[in-house]
Amino acid sequence: MLVGISGTLSSGKTEVARYLTFQGFKVISYRPKHNEIIESSDECELELRDKFGTRLEALTVKDDCKMDNYAVFEDLDSLIEYVTINWQENHVITHIDDITMLRALQKRPFFLHISIDAPIHLRYKRSQQYYKSLEHFTKRNDELLFNVESPLLEINNQAQVKIINTSTSIKDLFIKLSELNLLDHSRLRPTWDSYFMRLADLAALRSNCMKRRVGCVIVRQNRVIATGYNGTPRHLLNCNEGGCSRCNNGHGSGASLSTCLCLHAEENALLEAGRDRIRDESVLYCNTCPCLTCSIKIVQSGIREVVYAQSYSMDEQSHKVMSEANIILRQFQPPVDGIFI
Repeated sequence: MLVGISGTLSSGKTEVARYLTFQGFKVISYRPKHNEIIESSDECELELRDKFGTRLEALTVKDDCKMDNYAVFEDLDSLIEYVTINWQENHVITHIDDITMLRALQKRPFFLHISIDAPIHLRYKRSQQYYKSLEHFTKRNDELLFNVESPLLEINNQAQVKIINTSTSIKDLFIKLSELNLLDHSRLRPTWDSYFMRLADLAALRSNCMKRRVGCVIVRQNRVIATGYNGTPRHLLNCNEGGCSRCNNGHGSGASLSTCLCLHAEENALLEAGRDRIRDESVLYCNTCPCLTCSIKIVQSGIREVVYAQSYSMDEQSHKVMSEANIILRQFQPPVDGIFI
């Protein structure tokens, strides 16, 4: 696994890398040749100035140099070649600030991108000894994030895991990082459940129903045989254009269903697949638990398992029907991703 870390000024990037070294990771760094390196009295205390004359984050190299197994690459191709050949080893790259490098690494199936941020008052407190005032700190922070020549904001936004570091001690930070289980390889390659549920979420984006966006995927032997999303039938005016008066009148969940013109995502997927393609071994993934009406049709179609993400007001009835039909109904538990505090 290769973990790349980006983040705001003094957010804790080096400490996250240090935590990973305790898990057996080796630290590597990319310093392009066009960067001017300015040495100070301490051989490891370096500052970098890029080709635009912008001073990069101070003490970056100093902190990294204190870690074991530290290696610097001046050539991107050499770095990519190294991590690819040694993909079975665990490496961490701190302080990603080069968009070209990030895009190259994103192509590799062993790469995980983490971004770190923290409240600005905490970040200033952590680095107060290096800055004359809060104004001095915020000015430097804004230069790194909002300078037209700096891609840091774009880089941070592309992270797969976003961490908000509000810890007041290294120990607390390390405890929280251990709870995240960053070494879980399902972060690199999603499980079948994650994969198909993402497809269901993608299908839901095509929904035109005014009530809710629902997407559905039917698979057999881990192969997609049909997808569906909710909305009015073909040739009818879309629901979000006024095609279904029930949905556009804002009735509560489950109310006036007999007047609704929208087909549910599960119905559309079942109609597309047909019973002959479903047989008795297919799994239906839906980002919302099927309603009672859809549950009856799912039973009749021969689906053997239903996996859903969000609950619905009719879950209990759906569960009863599927249970009697010996259909497995389970709720999908997504991997711990996103923003953590």
